[in-house]
Amino acid sequence: MNTFVFDAKLESFEQDVINTSKETPVLVDFWAEWCVPCKQIGPLLEKLALEFNGGFLLAKVDVDKEQQLADYFQIKSIPTLMLLKDGKIVDGFSAALPEAQLREFLTHHQIMAKPQLAEMPANVAETEAADPHLEVVRLRHAMAEAPDDDALKLELGLALAATQTYAEALALFDALPANLAMDDRVAKARARIDLAERVKDAPPVEVLAAAIASKPEDFEAHRLLGLQYLVRGQAEAGLAQLLELFRLNQDYQDGLPRKLLIEAFNMVDDEDMVRQYRRKMASLLN
Repeated sequence: MNTFVFDAKLESFEQDVINTSKETPVLVDFWAEWCVPCKQIGPLLEKLALEFNGGFLLAKVDVDKEQQLADYFQIKSIPTLMLLKDGKIVDGFSAALPEAQLREFLTHHQIMAKPQLAEMPANVAETEAADPHLEVVRLRHAMAEAPDDDALKLELGLALAATQTYAEALALFDALPANLAMDDRVAKARARIDLAERVKDAPPVEVLAAAIASKPEDFEAHRLLGLQYLVRGQAEAGLAQLLELFRLNQDYQDGLPRKLLIEAFNMVDDEDMVRQYRRKMASLLN
């Protein structure tokens, strides 16, 4: 199977299929080894997944191995295809459609092929390559081929942390050998997970931004918004909010803005960005 095709399992279906579909459409193919029509449509689907280059992901469910999934979705015949977008089933069919009709189906749902990374501007290519949802799918597939590869477990844990699948990420980190468990990236991911737990009951980003717009000196809104951005992986937005809080009131809650900035510096991966904001903080010191 290629990078954009993976075997869907019951235990990871919510993360790999439902949550991933909130970012990238996922076409779920219910099939079986003994099913002749499945073997006709299967290669066409994999060909299209590769051609579309991440425009959609193909999740394959072997109904003999994943009977609970087949029962849950009330699969009566195979092949059955279901398309998920934004975490919901939006369409589907039960037939071995020819390639032309498969293309029409994808086009109807505004699923388009993505350009190859080499054809993209550098900044866009970097964003596409770093999509954590796609990384989770790719790494799960790689781990199915090499389940004892600790380096893959590390990378999958980092990708899961980036998609806010914290419990599974922590379980993988805890199972790493000592040399990998001490990796700086693991320490930063653990710090972000700890931060996420601390702000899990905070108001949504949109509410906090609105509060600051109506009252620019709402120190608590700046604090929570900065931390929320960090949890979401928006490092520069988070640092900017915490720096603004530091500028507005360095003494807020016994010097909390400085402590939060230092904590943030230790969990952001971009060293150039950290150096830039350290300089900005130093320039504001009383």
